[in-house]
Amino acid sequence: MRDNKGFTLIELLIVVVIIGILAAIAIPKFSQTREKAFVSAMKSDLKNLASQQEIFYADNYSYTTSTVDMGFVASEAVNVGMTSSTSGWSATATHDALGGSLGCAIYYGSATAPTAPTTPSAAGEVACVTS
Repeated sequence: MRDNKGFTLIELLIVVVIIGILAAIAIPKFSQTREKAFVSAMKSDLKNLASQQEIFYADNYSYTTSTVDMGFVASEAVNVGMTSSTSGWSATATHDALGGSLGCAIYYGSATAPTAPTTPSAAGEVACVTS
């Protein structure tokens, strides 16, 4: 009698099927987690921008659209756009991985509230569109 060692084809197929089921469960959860991380990065950047704008205003009595003047640096892959006036400012943030229609917005003072990607309901509030 020969002593055959190893796995049968059925055993290997069962293992492959189990790995496939686990992957089908894990991949959507991972995608949702990544999207939440991108939204958190945009919110954090807008809150940091608000702090930097107020520090700049305290020193210069005006708001700016220059990130260099404020010392503001956005997170990787986050695109921040700003407008300002003497009595207020507004900003929007999008993430390269989410596309241009998803993102966050904030405004302060008498600045016109941004309409894209979303409109915050109150000054100083960060509003986001995530789906």
